[in-house]
Amino acid sequence: MTLEYYQPTGQIQIEISDSAKNRLIKVIQTTAGGYAMRLSVKKSGCSGYAYDLQCVTELYSEDVKIELGQGFQLFIDSQFLFLLNGLKLDYVKEGLQHKFIYDNPNQSGQCGCGESFSVS
Repeated sequence: MTLEYYQPTGQIQIEISDSAKNRLIKVIQTTAGGYAMRLSVKKSGCSGYAYDLQCVTELYSEDVKIELGQGFQLFIDSQFLFLLNGLKLDYVKEGLQHKFIYDNPNQSGQCGCGESFSVS
């Protein structure tokens, strides 16, 4: 696994594997009107928070931008920088399943199904 290290404008540190970057770009390319992905966090599940990764058609002024290459970007919701700082994002294929893996040093726990996480 190859990781690239990003520290946009000194606000956040994120590592994105090549497979995650390639998958993000592919999702953007196959979404009508999409030009970027946006990573956010929402209150959800039994542990408190869930990652929210969606293709977007507009940038919010408070978003932090990470260049993925080929003219595509990943936007990070700035209100959740404290939860996402230090995140390692990977995309893996395990048998028939394909999924993003979030390795977050800020995470203190996770629900049994893996859909939500908590912080201390």
